Amino acid sequence: MAQTSHTLRRLLASAAAVIALTAGVSAIAAPLDVEKDQLKLGFIKLTDMAPLAIAAEKGFFEDEGLSVTLEPQANWKVLLDRVISGELDGAHMLAGQPLGATIGFGTKAHIVTAFSMDLNGNGITLSNDVWQKMKANVPKGADGKPLHPIKADALKPVIAQYKAEGKPFNMGMVFPVSTHNYELRYWLASGGINPGFYSPTDVSGQIGADALLSVTPPPQMPATLEAGTIYGYSVGEPWNQQAVMKGIGVPVITDTEIWKNNPEKVFGVTDEWAKKNPKTHLAVVKALIRAAQWLDENNNANRAEAVKILAKPEYVGADAKVIANSMTGTFEYEKGDKRDVPDFNVFFRYNATYPFYSDAVWYLTQMRRWGQIAEAKPDAWYDETARKVYKPDVYLQAAKLLVEEGKSKEADFPWTSDGYKPVDNGFIDGIPYDGRKPNDYLAKQPIGLKGDQKVEGGQVVGG
Repeated sequence: MAQTSHTLRRLLASAAAVIALTAGVSAIAAPLDVEKDQLKLGFIKLTDMAPLAIAAEKGFFEDEGLSVTLEPQANWKVLLDRVISGELDGAHMLAGQPLGATIGFGTKAHIVTAFSMDLNGNGITLSNDVWQKMKANVPKGADGKPLHPIKADALKPVIAQYKAEGKPFNMGMVFPVSTHNYELRYWLASGGINPGFYSPTDVSGQIGADALLSVTPPPQMPATLEAGTIYGYSVGEPWNQQAVMKGIGVPVITDTEIWKNNPEKVFGVTDEWAKKNPKTHLAVVKALIRAAQWLDENNNANRAEAVKILAKPEYVGADAKVIANSMTGTFEYEKGDKRDVPDFNVFFRYNATYPFYSDAVWYLTQMRRWGQIAEAKPDAWYDETARKVYKPDVYLQAAKLLVEEGKSKEADFPWTSDGYKPVDNGFIDGIPYDGRKPNDYLAKQPIGLKGDQKVEGGQVVGG
């Protein structure tokens, strides 16, 4: 049946091409001769799964000869495990997941990505009580509102107070190799707060910590905060805005204020699957590029329609008003303090979809910084690992086909990039990042492992 439907689609596409030529207009390209035309792709209920939903709803997968089922997953571990087992062909993944799996932190498997799904999209939310205590330390503007970005320096005395009262300061993040974990750690450390270390014998990530970070699945964040189990969390949308709507917490900073235009999610498949299904892989990437273009085109003109799609129960399933806050370029911090954040969700502009090696290297530096990579590695190792996982050649092959088909503009892709962005000065602590010099970058961090340091017996040792 699958083969019959696939053949029919190809015949229809070929017929359309003949008709188009006869009419004197550009030919409609026939789909690639994919190895597998029926796919099951996984995702977590977050707004940044949007490229998958749009590719399905707008027929971009179908245009590529693919019949795709999108299936929400219970959490990031289950999602990764099901991709590795082959139950899922691929999935919306945390940018750190393919890297973490490939180097063997947690689950060991060679995962690759040829498509970055978005930039930005996260926030850090604190409970109302913590915010009220912290707010006294936050500078105010002429309008009496807090000055942004709000730095973790203002939280440091609050954590000290909790410690003096014998209360551990618990915070939630979504997964040990998630952007949310690394952004929360980056923000805390930039304010002199130690978020703790991992070691080969203690994977809690809480060794020597001032703030104790632990995993909470994204949709459960607001309820866990409301129950008082955690005092704050780092998560993607719509779960920061949900806290505002419910009146239980205050988002204090977005990730674009921590690291401007940071890469967030990727589309991941096993290396084995990619090698077995190269044309299918290309077809998926082509459809996702088109979806990303649609999401950002004409100055986000399609975002209102995207919000309605994402609000459907089979996708994110949250209130459309909550999703719209961030997806349409605004973000509400303290209730009533709504500000323009036009780049809160970026899906295509700024080369958002291109899998840069320098993005991969940044994630690897954070794994090393906090002990998930236990031993020092030379700069060359970071580059080699990035190249094992990130596949810009596949991405550009897909982009080239789209340009030839008239579905994308040649000027929209970084054809001559070597995979490394220029030195990045967009971090909240002002420390520049050069992906070609990861060890120099680590050496500049006041808190975190550097050089030959390692964690042994609950202590940082070495120099």
